[in-house]
Amino acid sequence: MKKPKNPFLFHRLGVSYTISAVIMTVTAISLTLVAASYAYQIMEQQRGATEFDVAKESFLSFNDALENIAWKPQARRSARFTVNYGQLDLMPNMDLKINVTDYSGAAYSNSTGYVVYRTKTRYVNFGEAYQSYFLGDSGTLSTGAGSYGRGSIEQKLGWVYITLSYGVRAMKASTIETTQGTVRINNVDIWIIRLSITKFSTNIGDFDLKAKCLDVTTYTRAGPGGNGYNVLNKQCNIAVQLGNNPLDMATIELDGDKVVFNFVVATVQVIV
Repeated sequence: MKKPKNPFLFHRLGVSYTISAVIMTVTAISLTLVAASYAYQIMEQQRGATEFDVAKESFLSFNDALENIAWKPQARRSARFTVNYGQLDLMPNMDLKINVTDYSGAAYSNSTGYVVYRTKTRYVNFGEAYQSYFLGDSGTLSTGAGSYGRGSIEQKLGWVYITLSYGVRAMKASTIETTQGTVRINNVDIWIIRLSITKFSTNIGDFDLKAKCLDVTTYTRAGPGGNGYNVLNKQCNIAVQLGNNPLDMATIELDGDKVVFNFVVATVQVIV
């Protein structure tokens, strides 16, 4: 004998199939959205990392441009920057103090600017407290050839920073004998690139970072009588304090009876 069909069971089976289909569809859509979101995040991270590398190269180009015009009043050059995943800050005030120890009055002090690119560690991550230099080194005083620029990469508190600042170079430039030939005078030149940034600014997008040499000025320190300092211990010690950087010192050997110090300052305007 045939059992009668149960219409309610049939309808329940149909509903079950429908619910399963809906669940599968929702699950598929959710997985697609998650995958798309993940792919977008990966793409954004790659773009941010690429921008960081390009920004570092732009800093090198800008440094080349700036050092090319630094000692040529009214000369100007620029470098292109593209910043969408970070920001480029122009920083106006960092203390610069130079002192020739043991030679009273042989000193120079002023403020100088520096340039910072920053981006979040979601795009670039070297590890907390990471620091390295891609231009120059940690020293702020040089007695030889090379770049005045100091390009560093530093990570702290969820940010990675590229910083460009400028140090000081010092060297014995010449030895002059007086007409009687009884006194030898050493000239020590201290070369300074000072960045003139009038105010803090944050810059995003595509732009040119411009450098213009406003002037080159020499400040001479020749002792109380103006005829040179008496040489002490056949040397001079020069100390540089640049912002929060450690005090940097160098010794220059002297072979004269007197010494004159020339602080040669190139003031370079930096604007966007």
